Amino acid sequence: MVHNAINSFWSGEYAPHGYCFLWRQDLVWTHAISDILIAAAYFSIPFALVRLVRRRPDVQFGGMFWLFALFIFACGMTHVLAVWNLWNGNYGLEGVVKAITAAASVPTAYLLWKLLPRAMLIPSPSQLQAANEQLSAMVMERDLAVEKLNLEMGERQKAEQALVQIQKIDAIGQLTGGIAHDFNNLLQAISGNLELIARSPDKTESVERWAANGRKAVERGARLANQLLVFARVQQLERVPVEVGERVRGMAEMVRRSIGPNIALELDLGDEPLTVHSEPTQLEMALLNLAINARDAISGQGTLTIEARAVSGDALPLSLRGGRFVRLSVIDDGCGMSPEVAAKAVDPFFTTKDVGKGTGLGLSMAYGFARQSGGLLEIHSMEGSGTRVDLYLPALADEGAGPIAEAPQALAPADPPATGPRGGLVTVVDDDEEVRPILADMLTTLGYEVAAFAHPEEALASADWVSSRVALVDFMMPGMDGAELARRIRLEHPQQRIVFITGYSDKASLDSLAGGNNRVLRKPFTQRELVAVLDSFDGPPRAEQA
Repeated sequence: MVHNAINSFWSGEYAPHGYCFLWRQDLVWTHAISDILIAAAYFSIPFALVRLVRRRPDVQFGGMFWLFALFIFACGMTHVLAVWNLWNGNYGLEGVVKAITAAASVPTAYLLWKLLPRAMLIPSPSQLQAANEQLSAMVMERDLAVEKLNLEMGERQKAEQALVQIQKIDAIGQLTGGIAHDFNNLLQAISGNLELIARSPDKTESVERWAANGRKAVERGARLANQLLVFARVQQLERVPVEVGERVRGMAEMVRRSIGPNIALELDLGDEPLTVHSEPTQLEMALLNLAINARDAISGQGTLTIEARAVSGDALPLSLRGGRFVRLSVIDDGCGMSPEVAAKAVDPFFTTKDVGKGTGLGLSMAYGFARQSGGLLEIHSMEGSGTRVDLYLPALADEGAGPIAEAPQALAPADPPATGPRGGLVTVVDDDEEVRPILADMLTTLGYEVAAFAHPEEALASADWVSSRVALVDFMMPGMDGAELARRIRLEHPQQRIVFITGYSDKASLDSLAGGNNRVLRKPFTQRELVAVLDSFDGPPRAEQA
């Protein structure tokens, strides 16, 4: 009986659907063509979905995609069977396909309604346009903010450099007394020896001895002036490898002058090289400020010790462990600080000194320098037991140290100048009434003719440039500096050889002038050094590049 029912269900002996249309060809073919087109459309949708899946592997479709594809395919099959059953009465197969379609349609509809709230969140084109406009506005605001930040960073850098210069001036002010004392001693030695030479020029042996003594005093003055110029120079901050021990030894005399004769200076720098990556002038300034603070903490006589050690591991403060550092310490046996004062000591403008005796920037500057260098500053102090300030700077392993500073120009021995062909006209332009005649005498004794001018305007108005072999031009003069004078000279005499003579401290400006038909000679210089510079112009003058 069941078998008969199944056979009856699948039997194709039922009346075809066209019978219901009385086999009117217009109705039959209308239904046939319509169902064929609908089925074709249904079958194309799953292929389109497969193409989408392959083109967009980043989109996660999940089970919803496969249910929807099955539902659409089954719908297409129902229309195919509808066409088939126009001429064949196989309604059992059509029923099975409809059952499959129904089974796929129910979960598909359920999932679609479930996804509807999420689909509603998909922005419309107008919303996307509004969002893009808002994003563009935000990007523009960000760009403006970045530009403003860059400007502020530039202003901050300028302010930091200005602060560094203020701190330098403050530190140099602390040195003024000792420097004035040293320069007075040097001037006394020079003037005394010159007076002896003037009074007894016929005592050859004594004159040589007095001249040698005067030259030694000049050498000491040149070294002192060079240290001050390097320290006070306005320059771009640049970190380079610095050997700490060598740097400290190089500025020991300056530290001694700053702390005075009643305080003993001791250096404990060890034997191993201690190289850090630092800005040399800021390092010197930090050390000098710490020394001045230590001096002020010592009443009367005492001892100031500068110590340098390589430290790592547990010897470092907790925040620095894991790296290698050089610890530069300034230790005094002065009055010390209370815990409350020590806690505020690095605050800008905090000071316990009387008005006019300190700005409170010294420790603050040293602390900022340590932090900017990737290190730390620690203060260990107790009232009545002195103070130890530790400056931790990142160490460089196996790195050569940079130069301590621009080396002071040493004065050559007072030997006779090198012999050689001399002659021709040398033009001298220097506004100093004492330097200009000395230069003229030095050149005259070498066999040159000299045309000397006190002002650049006088020199420009002269016709001596036509025959002048070399021009000695002071770099810093009122009204018109040496660089401007050289530019104007070369407008009419492009091959003119020029030696800039100067005690100016801006190394970058002077170095930019050297080369070609230019030379730079730093004051003070000897006759032998002048000869060497004049002889360095080998061959005919070279035309300057435009």
